[in-house]
Amino acid sequence: MSPDYESLHDPNAEYTMRELSAETMGTTGTRGGGRDVEITDVQTTMVDGNFPWTLVRVYTDAGVVGTGEAYWGAGVPELIERMKPFVVGENPLDIDRLYEHLIQKMSGEGSVEGVTVTAISGIEVALHDLAGKILDVPAYQLLGGKYRDEMRVYCDCHTEEEADPEACADEAERVVDELGYDALKFDLDVPSGFEKDRANRHLRPGEIRHKAEIVEKVTERVKDKADVSFDCHWTFSGGSAKRLADAIEEYDVWWLEDPVPPENLEVQEEVTKNTVTPIAVGENRYRVTELRRLIENQAVDIVAPDLPKVGGMRETRKIADVANQYYVPVAMHNVASPVATMAATHVGAAIPNSLAIEYHSYELGWWEDLVEEDVIEDGYIEVPEKPGLGVTLDMDTVEEHMVEGETLFDEA
Repeated sequence: MSPDYESLHDPNAEYTMRELSAETMGTTGTRGGGRDVEITDVQTTMVDGNFPWTLVRVYTDAGVVGTGEAYWGAGVPELIERMKPFVVGENPLDIDRLYEHLIQKMSGEGSVEGVTVTAISGIEVALHDLAGKILDVPAYQLLGGKYRDEMRVYCDCHTEEEADPEACADEAERVVDELGYDALKFDLDVPSGFEKDRANRHLRPGEIRHKAEIVEKVTERVKDKADVSFDCHWTFSGGSAKRLADAIEEYDVWWLEDPVPPENLEVQEEVTKNTVTPIAVGENRYRVTELRRLIENQAVDIVAPDLPKVGGMRETRKIADVANQYYVPVAMHNVASPVATMAATHVGAAIPNSLAIEYHSYELGWWEDLVEEDVIEDGYIEVPEKPGLGVTLDMDTVEEHMVEGETLFDEA
């Protein structure tokens, strides 16, 4: 028998002076126009995709349901269950206040960063879907309108011979010519055969030559048909990262992603400022308060927040607004199902400095089957005009691919 997370005792949450519930704030007046709606329940279902996606549903007394998604990870469904009492009875249209309410209520449980923020993100995305349906507008309209009708997608590419430069180049050519993408990403933290120690973060000369060869082969193969970025997964030391960035400066690299671990901002800044190779960072930072430091210190050339992890749709919008003050574009990291992918699409449509959204599931044959609508076509996502996020879960597909032991949502 699992614990009752919903009823956990936390004096900080119960006696906080910054209580932002509607009752405490006095925001209980009649609104009219079909906007007097209350949240009645919040539920999750985890789907076993290429990542274990946590889907979130917010139910209301009006019979309207909003669907969202939190970044994958253990403990996220339990945290969402824990937060349910803080939103039941609330009006789902007060998205910003409810987000801050949850941040405050969960402050003792880690809402500065980490999985607590991720759990809040899933609810926040569902609230945007719900609010859009109630108000009969697409989610981008809630964020200020749109700059573009479609969002560019960059395809995260893989091959069984991921350390073979020619194999990577072959896959790049296939993804461009056969699948229609004009933006790609490949991994550089792959075995080269020259490694001596996997723990010290140091790149030997042979390793750097091998990684530079991958970059050379891929970029030369696709030429101007596609932009190509390369991911290091926060693996290397500052010195090695600078040497690697220097070694690939002569090639047409869209960006080099996460070359050093995320904790030390000063090292990140040093790497970025010592190369002309564009550096992208952001997926392992939380909320605008953390990403703001990266941007203001000019420690990043392209900021890459992960929407269902970083704080949700409005928080990603806030990050983009800060980035825009420094003329920094936004390329959203994304390993999500079509639900959060579409949430990122709405945000991308609503911000001026949007570059692209990642797609990490091209090898998963049923990814798009999770929703009833078509999502990606020829490397782009058309921004939906339907209310909310504009996608509808295919419940048969959800049920078919649920994580073992999981239960399905209630009917809307």
